[in-house]
Amino acid sequence: MEKVLKIVGAIVVLWIAFSIIGAVVGFVAHTVLWVALIAGGVYAVSAIAGRNRRSISNRR
Repeated sequence: MEKVLKIVGAIVVLWIAFSIIGAVVGFVAHTVLWVALIAGGVYAVSAIAGRNRRSISNRR
């Protein structure tokens, strides 16, 4: 019986460890995704604003 409890305990510990690792990896993946989306949006807005300034300054 003691051996069975050790095996079940090891399985439970591994399950909890993989759950925590999965949650951390998921959080990091979502964070990287949101940072990339925000940075891409800021880059696009600055590129559009810079293009508009350049075209206005070239007309003069």
